[in-house]
Amino acid sequence: MRFSEVRGNRSVIDALRGMVDSGRIPHAMLLHEDDGGGAMAIVQAFLGYLYCASRHDGDSCASCPACNRVAKMIHPDIHYVFPVTTGSKVGTDKPTSDNYLTWWRELVLRDPYFFENDVYAALGIEGKSGNIAVQEAKSILSKLSLAGMEGGYRTVVIYLPEKMNVQAANSLLKMVEEPPENTLFVMITHAPEKVLKTIASRCLFMRILPLGRADRDAVHPDENSDDQVFMDLFSDLMNALTGKDFLSSLECGEAIASLDSREKQKSFCKFAGGAVRNIFLLQQGMSSIADIPQQYADFYTTMAGKCRKTFPRAAMTNIDRALTLLERNVNQKILFTDLVDRLYTSI
Repeated sequence: MRFSEVRGNRSVIDALRGMVDSGRIPHAMLLHEDDGGGAMAIVQAFLGYLYCASRHDGDSCASCPACNRVAKMIHPDIHYVFPVTTGSKVGTDKPTSDNYLTWWRELVLRDPYFFENDVYAALGIEGKSGNIAVQEAKSILSKLSLAGMEGGYRTVVIYLPEKMNVQAANSLLKMVEEPPENTLFVMITHAPEKVLKTIASRCLFMRILPLGRADRDAVHPDENSDDQVFMDLFSDLMNALTGKDFLSSLECGEAIASLDSREKQKSFCKFAGGAVRNIFLLQQGMSSIADIPQQYADFYTTMAGKCRKTFPRAAMTNIDRALTLLERNVNQKILFTDLVDRLYTSI
C-alpha cells in the first residue's frame, strides 16, 4: 500500500509524510476512524513510507525489500495487536494476536477498509467479545525488549485499544509514555473516549475523516444492501417516534432485535448514529457537511423539522449506551425496547 493508493484523507497523509521527511515522528499516535473508514490502509501506507529505503516523490518505492515486507505484513520489526478470544480457529485458553496472525494478515491484505465485524468473522470469534488482555501486553513488552531486526524503527500497531483491559493498559503505560529510541505505537480506535485516558493522553490524536460516498461505495460495494435495510428500519422508527405511535415504535425495536446477528445489530446502531448526526447538522444549518443521499434528502429535512433540537444529542447518548450493552451481551430484545423507550421520551 502506497500513499497514492489510499482513498481520501489527503491532509492526514500529508501530515504523516511530513513527520517522516522531517524526522519528527511522535512516539505514539491515536487515529480515530469510523468503522470501515480505512485507517489501516493509511497506517500500512505510512509504514511503507517510514521503512522504505528508496522513498521518492513523497511516496514509498514499493519495490525495495523493506517495502515488500511491509506490504506483505511480514516485516520483523512491525507487530500487530487486535482484540481476540478463544474461537473456532484457536482453542488456546489465553490467546494473543500472534495466534491469529495468519487470518489477520489475510483480511487486511484482502481489504484494508474492513469493518470490525469482518475481523471477528475472519478470526472465527464472531458472536464473542474480543479483548486485549494482560498476556498480550506481556507479549508486546517481550518483543520490544529485543533490538530491532533491521536497525530501524520498531512499531506496534494496535487495532481498537479501547478493547484493552485496565491491567493490560497499565502494563504498557510506561512503555508508551517513555519508549526506547525508535519505538513507535500506532493505534486505531473507533471510540477514543473509551481508550484509557492514561494511554490516550500520551498519543498524538489524528481524526481519519469518513470516506466520501463515491469512495465508500467503491471499497464497500456489499454495504449498500445492509444500508438499505438499516435505512428502512431507521425511517420506520423515526416516523413512529415523531408520530407519537408508541406501539409502532416498539415494533421497530423488535425488528432491530431480530436482525440476524449481534454484529449486525451493532452495525445498525452505528448507522443510526450517523443518521442522527445528519439530523443534527440540518438543524444547525450545516447541510453542506452532512452525508445525505439525494433520495433521502426530503426524509432528513422532515425529521430535522419535527425533532426537538435536543433530540440528536440525547439520541446519540442512548445509541452509544445500546452499543456498550450489546458488547456486554445484554438481552437484545430488552436492550432495544429500552432504547426505543428512551428515544420516544426525548423526541
